[in-house]
Amino acid sequence: MKLLKGIGIAVGVCVAAEAAVTAYFYKRTMRRNKGTANNERTIKMAGTDWDVYMPLIQQRKERMLAEPHEDVYEMSHDGLKLHATWFPQGDQKKVVICFHGYTSQGMSDYIGLSDYYMKRGFSMLLPDARAHGESEGKKIGFGCLDRHDAMMWIRWVIDRCGEDVKIILHGTSMGAATVLMTAALDPPEQVMGLVSDCAFTSPKHVFTHVLHSMYHMPAFPIIQLSDLLNRLLSGYGLDECNAAREVQKTCLPGLLIHGSKDNFVPCSMCDEIYKNYAGPKRKLIVKGAAHAESYYKNMSQYEDALDEWMEDLA
Repeated sequence: MKLLKGIGIAVGVCVAAEAAVTAYFYKRTMRRNKGTANNERTIKMAGTDWDVYMPLIQQRKERMLAEPHEDVYEMSHDGLKLHATWFPQGDQKKVVICFHGYTSQGMSDYIGLSDYYMKRGFSMLLPDARAHGESEGKKIGFGCLDRHDAMMWIRWVIDRCGEDVKIILHGTSMGAATVLMTAALDPPEQVMGLVSDCAFTSPKHVFTHVLHSMYHMPAFPIIQLSDLLNRLLSGYGLDECNAAREVQKTCLPGLLIHGSKDNFVPCSMCDEIYKNYAGPKRKLIVKGAAHAESYYKNMSQYEDALDEWMEDLA
């Protein structure tokens, strides 16, 4: 009896420990954490040395903010007030909607690329994803919820710029997963194509990779319990919206970009998405680039790839 009692206590302690770890993982990963600490933690985990590029980023930020711009607020289908920043250019008939990465915000991830797009006459819409920046919400969407918000912003651009507007979707990391999942929703004909930079296949896969490679922890049962929690509290499973599956449903032209040294979202995820992509497609793997670093690592190669891809859209 003492042995059975001891076993029971040990099992209870293990279950309680796993529950505590899962609760902590869920709170830190899938719920909004206000302040800069969460974004700093993500940057540290991703491993990209942004200090190298700060002089260029600061220069382009000043130039970008000198352009006319305005705050835009729209209500999501589930009642969240979402924010974006609008930079109109020229006749506003060419628009790129830019979707940022996990724990970032619209005005952070596209400072560098603003130079590329604005010089080519593109107006830019930079949304803050739900539970990020100035947008409301506590539950992070990881593309699964954000794809519906993306459709809302597409409709906003059409209403603002007219039925003859041409739209490109450009996403980075979680934002890239968002545009890939949006492509499967049959967006309006004004959407000409999408650019996906370092997308993950699904939250389940990227979390599993992070637990293994960075924390040296087994994914089971943390991922399975977190999946259950997220289904109950946020309404979607961690592999319910998988970009590698969703892109089988699109005919939109796509440019898929990834860094060969991305240790946060492995380059193999880009290969899987590309293999399954049903529409016309191009792929660029930037040698030596870490997570979300491809544009800065080889700017000319990145911009040339965009130029060639856009020529196909014409």
